[in-house]
Amino acid sequence: MSHPTAVTPRGATTISLPAPGVPFYTPHQDPVAGSPVADKDSKDLPTLFTPIKIRGVELANRFVVSPMCMYSADNGHLTDFHLVHLGQFALHGAGLTFIEATSITPNGRISPEDSGLWQDSQIAPIRKIVDFIHSQSHKVAIQLGHAGRKASMITPWMEGERGHHQYVTKEEGGWPDNTWSASAEPYASDWTKPHAMTVAEIDQLVDDFVAAAKRAVTAGVDIIEIHGAHGYLITQFLSPLTNKRTDDYGGSFENRIRLLTRVLAAVRAAIPDSMPLFLRVSATEWMEHAGAPSWTIAESIKLAALLPDLGVDLLDVSSGGNVREQQINYHPYFQANLAVDIKKALKGTPAEKLLLSVVGIMDNAEIVRDVTQKGGKVEADLVLAARQFLREPEFVQRVAHQLGVDSRWPKQYLRSKWAKNARI
Repeated sequence: MSHPTAVTPRGATTISLPAPGVPFYTPHQDPVAGSPVADKDSKDLPTLFTPIKIRGVELANRFVVSPMCMYSADNGHLTDFHLVHLGQFALHGAGLTFIEATSITPNGRISPEDSGLWQDSQIAPIRKIVDFIHSQSHKVAIQLGHAGRKASMITPWMEGERGHHQYVTKEEGGWPDNTWSASAEPYASDWTKPHAMTVAEIDQLVDDFVAAAKRAVTAGVDIIEIHGAHGYLITQFLSPLTNKRTDDYGGSFENRIRLLTRVLAAVRAAIPDSMPLFLRVSATEWMEHAGAPSWTIAESIKLAALLPDLGVDLLDVSSGGNVREQQINYHPYFQANLAVDIKKALKGTPAEKLLLSVVGIMDNAEIVRDVTQKGGKVEADLVLAARQFLREPEFVQRVAHQLGVDSRWPKQYLRSKWAKNARI
């Protein structure tokens, strides 16, 4: 049998076709790793291993690597660490890999070592990662956000060493006197006291989101997500616990969501129509026990109903992170159940088309299958995992093996594929 020859970027010929559209040679992964060998329309195939198309982007499966801060950037610039860290997940079959929470301004970073996209020099390192993930025939997303009052913090592995305060001082490269929030309410006594943003600063922030989104498009990312969860700046505006404003950005539900809806509308208008736009929210603050008004699942449902008209394609359902007093009953479905509530509430409404994803304790084959299974309890469109991918970069292949799905591996790794009945 004869094989076609192809020319690599350096001019050499090879019988192994090169990956298209990338500035280096690597074999074209077609069929793509993480896709099933069996017919994708088979009734026995878990929904988890079927493709999904969102606007102009098709994912090979429903596995998503969730945004994970690595505290390893150089003045907001990603490095070769991030190339290796993120590239391994696409290599092993994840349909979509998120670049970590990326700040739109220098003072919006969670720590001085966090990713940023506030200047053009930060585009090229992202493009390098995008090129590699695309070379594996998979897709890449980026999460854009601002940490607000939770900015200028120390990296997690230093928390035990610090004790007297949790923020990075000016002498250490931090900005404790330049953190922002909806109101001048610190997260805790050992954190910085934020500046309550002026309307002019809010207007500039919206422009900064747009500028970062345009840079992400230039970098070649496939999907943009706005970070409105985990107690960062947008959450601080959404929650009546942290938003004490009396102007057009505080008080009523409509006012508290105003910053978010402005950001979503502006970013949607600035990116290609074919590019999906996601939003991550904390669907509840887990503060119902306190008796004071807080952001709850009921308000998340009200917000979700508005999202399709704002051009949002998927709601990424997370929870918590805004106040230390939260009380979470952790179990495998503690966040998936929130997605169920939202899905039920939207059924039969114009917002029913909004896609949903789940995240949180997605650490075994059975749960990631069950939460995405059509006709199942949750029926999420995507499942996001974080720590499990750190433990097992080959999580997609392990899940496939454990579920009895014959999934494809990257061509270079085929000789190491587990035997069908191997115990792993």
